[in-house]
Order: sequence, then C-alpha cells, then structure tokens
Amino acid sequence: MEVTCLLLLALIPFHCRGQGVYAPAQAQIVHAGQACVVKEDNISERVYTIREGDTLVLQCLVTGHPRPQVRWTKTAGSASDKFQETSVFNETLRIERIARTQGGRYYCKAENGVGVPAIKSIRVDVQYLDEPVLTVHQTVSDVRGNFYQEKTVFLRCTVNSNPPARFIWKRGSDTLSHSQDNGVDIYEPLYTQGETKVLKLKNLRPQDYASYTCQVSVRNVCGIPDKAITFRLTNTTAPPALKLSVNETLVVNPGENVTVQCLLTGGDPLPQLQWSHGPGPLPLGALAQSGTLSIPSVQARDSGYYNCTATNNVGNPAKKTVNLLVRSMKNATFQITPDVIKESENIQLGQDLKLSCHVDAVPQEKVTYQWFKNGKPARMSKRLLVTRNDPELPAVTSSLELIDLHFSDYGTYLCVASFPGAPVPDLSVEVNISSETVPPTISVPKGRAVVTVREGSPAELQCEVRGKPRPPVLWSRVDKEAALLPSGLPLEETPDGKLRLEHVSRDMSGTYRCQTARYNGFNVRPREAQVQLNVQFPPEVEPSSQDVRQALGRPVLLRCSLLRGSPQRIASAVWRFKGQLLPPPPAVPVAAEAPDHSELRLDAVTRDSSGSYECSISNDVGSATCLFQVSAKAYSPEFYFDTPNPTRSHKLSKNYSYVLQWTQREPDAVDPLLNYRLSVRQLNQHNAMVKAIPVRRVEKGQLLEYILTDLRVPHSYEVRLTPYTTFGAGDMASRIIHYTEPINSPNLSADNTCHFEDEKICGYTQDLTDNFDWTRQNALTQNPKRSPNTGPPTDISGTPEGYYMFIETSRPRELGDRARLVSPLYNASAKFYCVSFFYHMYGKHIGSLNLLVRSRNKGALDTHAWSLSGNKGNVWQQAHVPINPSGPFQIIFEGVRGSGYLGDIAIDDVMLKKGECPRKQMDPNKVVVMPGSGAPRQPHPQLWGPMVIFLLALQR
Repeated sequence: MEVTCLLLLALIPFHCRGQGVYAPAQAQIVHAGQACVVKEDNISERVYTIREGDTLVLQCLVTGHPRPQVRWTKTAGSASDKFQETSVFNETLRIERIARTQGGRYYCKAENGVGVPAIKSIRVDVQYLDEPVLTVHQTVSDVRGNFYQEKTVFLRCTVNSNPPARFIWKRGSDTLSHSQDNGVDIYEPLYTQGETKVLKLKNLRPQDYASYTCQVSVRNVCGIPDKAITFRLTNTTAPPALKLSVNETLVVNPGENVTVQCLLTGGDPLPQLQWSHGPGPLPLGALAQSGTLSIPSVQARDSGYYNCTATNNVGNPAKKTVNLLVRSMKNATFQITPDVIKESENIQLGQDLKLSCHVDAVPQEKVTYQWFKNGKPARMSKRLLVTRNDPELPAVTSSLELIDLHFSDYGTYLCVASFPGAPVPDLSVEVNISSETVPPTISVPKGRAVVTVREGSPAELQCEVRGKPRPPVLWSRVDKEAALLPSGLPLEETPDGKLRLEHVSRDMSGTYRCQTARYNGFNVRPREAQVQLNVQFPPEVEPSSQDVRQALGRPVLLRCSLLRGSPQRIASAVWRFKGQLLPPPPAVPVAAEAPDHSELRLDAVTRDSSGSYECSISNDVGSATCLFQVSAKAYSPEFYFDTPNPTRSHKLSKNYSYVLQWTQREPDAVDPLLNYRLSVRQLNQHNAMVKAIPVRRVEKGQLLEYILTDLRVPHSYEVRLTPYTTFGAGDMASRIIHYTEPINSPNLSADNTCHFEDEKICGYTQDLTDNFDWTRQNALTQNPKRSPNTGPPTDISGTPEGYYMFIETSRPRELGDRARLVSPLYNASAKFYCVSFFYHMYGKHIGSLNLLVRSRNKGALDTHAWSLSGNKGNVWQQAHVPINPSGPFQIIFEGVRGSGYLGDIAIDDVMLKKGECPRKQMDPNKVVVMPGSGAPRQPHPQLWGPMVIFLLALQR
C-alpha cells in the first residue's frame, strides 16, 4: 500500500517561461572538514586554517546555466599530481592527511562556455609544530690576563612551526627571564633556519649546573599541544671527539673483509655514532654497530667515502672520514699520435710518433705500465722515450715516443698495466705499427643514407670505418642538439659502427651523426658522416568522434580530415554505414592537389539513413577512423540548478514539492519538440511514475518548469526527462533532487519549521566557542551501543527516517560542558516573535536546555530567553518562547551536560514566526509519548497529510 501511495504523485500543470536563462559561471569557495581558526575574523572565503594531518575539504559552489564544470588548481600550476583522493575536475576538493607543503593558494575555475570563466581563490594555511631540537655551545675566554677564565654556555632551541612558536625556558621547574636573573640572557639570533631562541648563561656559576627545558607552544592553535625538550648541564658537559682505527685513506684488494672502528675519545652526554657512505647508501651486507663498520668481501663498487659522525647536541658534531679504495682496473685504451709539430695525420718515416696507453684504475696513481716490442721489453734510447703523465693526455697515462721514425721501428707494441704485488689481473693493449697503419675514414654504405622504418619496429643505422687500426664509432643527434639518444646518453659508442634502435617512435626521426673516436686508433681530428632516420606512423584524423544532429529531410556533409601522419598523404578512404561498405565518394581530379580529407554527402536525413558512419583513412602504414553518429533525435535537456528555493514543504504533512526547471539544448538543430517524457522514482525503490508533458515551440534559452508534489520528506528522487520529436525519443537527462529545509526570514505566512531532515540543518551552525557539538541523527543512524534510558528513539514524527538534533553526554564529556547550535541571522521586521520547538529531556543525569537570543545591532550580545533542567520523561514536549529582539538576531540552543552520561537532550521541529506566542499551551493529549513508556500516543499533526492524500487517491 505504501508503494502505491508513493506513486500517486500529484503533478502540477507544465509551465514555460519565455526568457533566455543562459548565464556565465559564478563561483564561491566554502570550506568544510577539519578546519580550525586562530581568530574569529579569519573565518572568510579567502583563508582556511587547518592542522597538518587533518582532512582538507573545499567546496566550489557554482551558479550559471548550463551547469558549469569546475577545476581546481594550485598556485604553482596544476594540482592533479597532489590530489589522489579525488579528481581535480570536481566541485569538492578533498585532501586526506594534508602536509605542510600542500599549503598555499588554491583556485577554483568554473566555466560553462557562456562568457568568461569564474575564478575564485582561497589560501590554505597548514598549522604544525615539530619536536624542538636543543644544542649546547660553550666558550672560554681569559679575563684580566691569566687571573681567571670566564665560561659562557649557549643553549640553542630550534623548532619548525606554523604559526611562529612561543618559547619558554625553564631551569628545573622555574621559568627564566631577563629581569629575574642577571646571569641569564634570552635572545633570538639572526640568520637562523627555522625559529630559534638562545639561552645564554654568562660567567657560569655553580647554580647554573642544572636541568634546562625548552618549551615551545603555538598557543593550542588547531588543538596542537605544547612540546618540550630537556638537557642536563654539568661540569663534565663536552662535545664529542673521535679517532679512527685506520688511516684516512684505506687501499684494499677486492674480496677482502674490511673492518673500520670509530672510537669515542670524549663527549658528555654519551654521543651517538652513525656511519654513512657517499655517494649512495652503505653497501649491501655492510654492518654498522657500536662504531664498528664491517664490509665483507669488498668489491670495486664499494669504493667511496665512509663517514663516522658522533653527535650529543653539545658543540658541533665530530666527523671522521675514510676514503676506501678497492684496487681495480678497466677500460684499457691506446692512441697513435703522429708528429704534432709538423701537424701530420699519417705515420711517416723520419717524423716523430707517440704511442699512448691508459687504463681506468683505483687508485689511479698506483698503476704501473710496461712496454714491449715484438714480445721483448722495449729498451730506452735516445730515439725511444717512455714518459708518464703527458699533459695533453688523461692523468696517469704512459707514452712511448719514437724520435725520427726508422723502418726498424715497425713492429707490434704491447702495453701492460698492473698493480705490483696485488691480486688484480693485468690489463694489456696491443698496437701494430707498419706501413699499412693509416688514419681512419668513415662513410655510409650505399643505400643506407636514409633509413625508413615503421613506428614500433627496430632500426639499424650503419657507418663503415676504414683504416688500420679501426677505432670505435661514436653516435649523436644532429638536428636536436639538446636531445639525447634513445639510450638516454648524449653520445653512444659502437665497436662495429652500427647503432641499433629498438621500438622506434616518431620522435626518433631526424639526422644522426657518426664519427670516429680518438682512442683505440689515431689521435687525429674525428671523421664524420650522417644518416637520416624517417619513422613512418599511421595517420591521425579529426574528428575521432562527432555527434551530428539534423532535422528530417535536410542534407548533411560529413568530413574526415588528415591531421598528421608519415607519409602525410591519403592512400585510400573507405566509408561504411552501420558496418556496411558504401560506394566510394567522387574521385579528386588528377590535376588537383593531393587531398587532406574525405567527404560524404547525405542528401536528406531520414530514419533509414540515421545511424553510425565510419570513414577509414589509410596512408599505407596504417589507418585511422572518423566516427559520425547521424540522427534527427533531439539533444538532452539542460537542468537548471539555480532555481531559488525549489523545495516547498507542506505544514500539515511530511510531504514536499519541488520546482523542476530546465532548458532545451539546441532545440533548432532538429525538428520541433512535441513533448517530454518525465520519470520520477524514489531512490532505493523500483517503481517509477511516468508522464508525458506536451509543449509548444521551444526556443533556445527558454526556461521550462514543472512542479512535482507529494514527495515524501526527507527522501530523494531520481528524475529522468526525455524530449520527443517526430523522429522519436531524444537524449535523456537525469538528476537527483534532494529535500532541503527552506531557509527564510521569519514570516507569518510562511512555514519556517525546521525538521532537521536536510544535512544543511536549515542554516544552523555549530558554535566555535563551546565545548562540543550537537549531533544530527535518526533511528536508523543511532549507535546500537548508545547509552540506554536516555535520549529519544525517534524524532517527533515517530518515523525511523525522521531526523532530530541531540547532545551526546557520554565520555569524554564532563559536568558543565556546553554545546551551542546557532541559527542563521534574521532581520527583525516585527516587534514580537515566537520560538516554538519540541524538546526531549529523558535520563537521570539530565542537565539544562537553554534558549538564548543573540542581538547583533551593537556587537554580539547573548541573553537568556528560556531554560529548563532535569529529567522530563521519555516524551516529546513543546515549548513556546516569546522574544522581542531590537535588531538583527540569532537564536541559540544551548545544551549543558549534567552529572553523568544518562543526560542526552534532543530538539526537533523548531519554528520561528512573527507575532506573540499562543496564550494556551499545548494540550496534554497532544504530548507524544515514546514507545516503552506505557502511555498512549497521539499521531503528530504532520502525519495526517500523507494519510489524507492516500485516502483521496483510493476514492478516485
């Protein structure tokens, strides 16, 4: 039966308003969530103060038609990489566990294509207080020669906070200040990082040896508690001192176990020791314990600086560093340098020649080199010189110089690099000198100067090197100097002259340079060549998808354009309708320029020709498709969200009506609209009311209106609206409508009863100066573990869905704690007003319920208008309170916690009306007694409305 009653919605006749309602976007930022403020005047649109770690919630309230789209950004640019909990394209911005780095100015941008976008901003101020850090510094100076020494101690306390912290210094439990002790000086130093206060103990006295506490506070902003740190100063207080068990440079062989001890030689309090490695972390398997660092089976990659640091917050940290060098050799190379003086690039008899040999080694300076000729050690002579550390070559390079080259100097030269006495394998490199030893040349093989491949395929660029010996080939980009190679390097070596690329992409297209290296060959000017890489890729077209609307009988031209591709030409264009191949469009004349698009013309849109059209464009590498959806159906309606006070509640029933307004998107694009199909369904219900709404000619921007009635409070409904033309059904639009309490100024003719059914609670707000808050709940949202024998089981209507406001007096609430619920600000337009409301005060620990009036004509002044205390039974009772404000005013419901947890107080159905209160109080027979009290219960007057409507519906 109840479902049947819900479906009998009375639909008010349809109305049209002939006015253009398209309007540019407007925006306003409001904040919710866990906000906290320092001062009351900081509560504004532009400042939001929040504690670090709390949840930031910002809402961008928008108006304008069509409904604006909202995007959030931050000062430094897009905020999309910072907001993981929600999309930045959303009216509500939510950041869980906000960090201090996320403070700043946030912008809400709303746009709907009408006029210029609306942009509003708000500054988010994140409050925090870190743990303070206390360090101690001592100075000793001579006074009057050598008669005695003066010792001064500086205790430096540093903290990071927002807002700036307040410092309090204590000796033991006594607070220190300038005026109380001449031996104490407290000041803020210049040029410090973070906030710092220094306690200076001048000419240290025996009483100065004590415990000192630095307490920092942000004055409980956002509920942030104070923090403190304590240091005990004694006559043995001293900074840390260290020594190492090894030399500062430690050279070891690979595979050895390394142990380094860091020994404390001083420091009070006992310093803490810590090992670190640079660059990077400690090696895998390394163990640092009690100042001892152990590295098992050390390898070459473990070389580096190892730092031992001791800290005890007295003076500066002590630091010792060990440079660990693990013997290793790699990358043996050679160079052939012809006569430099004669600027020769070839080997010629009678000219000088230099052979150079180099290895990358650790330690570099310990490497020794030995030269051999034709398998025998090379002998020094006037014409054969061996040098080391040639300034023109890398450090620690061995060079063999041949003066006035003879034919007898031809042969094979071998350079051997070694670490004497170390178990590190030797490295060698061989150089052959003969008449056939010639400098290199480089060229691109025939047909390989231009390489064309498809995107995603491998590619191979090749350069051929001739000469003896043949050096490696170095590859780089030519047309993009700042660009790196696909390997991520600016230069890449290839021993065979081939640069291999895997999965090439279009951005790899361009010119590549190959050049000979100046090592492992002649040390002469590099030879160069170039290779062009062309990467072919499938076409990109527009539009990728397009919705084409046209009235029946009118022609339509569909165009698919080529945006880019390689090659940049259309090899073929194929059209399909609903998957079926269409005849090719007319061919372009041969003399004409190659087309960059393909067109299909429909002479008339009909029901048969409506549907999906595809144009597939190919460039012989791949293809891309333009998709067109052609029809004569109407566009979707555009719901109007800026209707003033769309919700209208009915005094005698728990029903409400809703003013539904909308415009029609592009009504002239298709045939004239005939009617709308309206569907209304209560959320969480399956049945829906469906009705056809006839219309006359609808113009663009014309506001259409329909009033839905007999909607149940506080339920929400889904509304679907579908336009119809001669073609048939158009695009459907849907929205959810919610019940909202009307918020009006006090008016004799208007229903100002607040049932608290909406989350906005009629504009009431929680007072920021009280101890706790009122809570909105109903029988369905009650805590099943709530305290028994206190509080109402339902609201005044007796329905489980009905909401009311109450105070929860369980822990951590204490005796005398107050919760205040403040009404909106009303403009006084009458001399007398009457505040009527229902209250529920049940429980043996009930405190007090007070009604206050806050006058705003000359500042804020609160006066008591009504008060009630003690247990009044498990019953809803009504009170009428007369007030006579002298200017703009607010009413305040104040709940005061009693002596225990059985003291929940509730209110419901608050009404404010002009005029005097009724002289006769409520009839006792109308008192609503809650279930379980044993007394009869009379139906609430607001329950009669739905019953009457239901009976009338049955009579029809």
